[in-house]
Amino acid sequence: MSSEKSQATVATAVSPTPAWRGYWKLTRLHLWPAGTILFLWPCIWGITMTAYAQSLPPKIIAVQGAVYLLGCTIRHNAACVWNDICDRDFDRQVERTKTRPIASGAISVPAALGFLAAHLAAFIGILALAGPEALKIGLFGLFTFEAIYPLSKRFTHWPQAWLGFDCAWGFPVVWVSNNPNADLRIIAALVLGVVCWTIHFDTVYACQDKEDDVNAGVHSCALLFGDYLRPILSVFAAGFVASLAYVGVLNGQGPLYFAVTVGGTALHMLWQLTRPDMEKEGGKIWRSNNDLGYVIWGGMLLDYAHKLMVA
Repeated sequence: MSSEKSQATVATAVSPTPAWRGYWKLTRLHLWPAGTILFLWPCIWGITMTAYAQSLPPKIIAVQGAVYLLGCTIRHNAACVWNDICDRDFDRQVERTKTRPIASGAISVPAALGFLAAHLAAFIGILALAGPEALKIGLFGLFTFEAIYPLSKRFTHWPQAWLGFDCAWGFPVVWVSNNPNADLRIIAALVLGVVCWTIHFDTVYACQDKEDDVNAGVHSCALLFGDYLRPILSVFAAGFVASLAYVGVLNGQGPLYFAVTVGGTALHMLWQLTRPDMEKEGGKIWRSNNDLGYVIWGGMLLDYAHKLMVA
């Protein structure tokens, strides 16, 4: 009997992992909503600020938010697949990434490309719901910033800036979709602000891979900033806070927005920048920025609710 149990245990241990688990891990859905939510936040902020400016009903925020949640999930899935296809040789040289499905050989490149194509088709179908002008803007971001980001670390020390434009690009899609006569100053300020934010949190995150990146020949802001990491990131953090304040002025936001969204972001950034060892806490700080979006959105929602109540 014990021999049979041992054989069963061995058989279980060596049985192959179901194929779907590799694809699930490839898209990072096992970590959802982390990652996806960084693409979603600019969209949600754009929807809520539009609702505030135009006094739209809460149903608009709920319906559009659900659509963009689905779209951003698919988009983030596609981005992860494309990133792992491009980085498979680098990933094999980095301790944190060497077990990823493509790098480890669990999923072939042709299979991953087919999986990517299915995601792109689904995403473009959802993007088309935003209207023709917003569709053009979305496709531009998809085939420039998102396509180039995984390759950018080969030729520039600023891949985090490319990622920033990629994360921010949902905002102009939402804004143009809901505002035919969009104020380009709002779009430019928020996009640049999110770029500053992304450079901040993704550079800290990249610090954990610095030694492996040097050996693999990968560039990053973490390597570029070196010993000046904290003061340089302070500038980008201040740029993000300033962009939120400027956009609030342009959109006519009220005191609750400035107290919670702007003030809360400033305090959170101060907390991040005063961590005793930012480089060792890169993962923790990255996750905290996923949650910072709730603070920013919370101020927008409070301001929106107050405006509806006093109208």
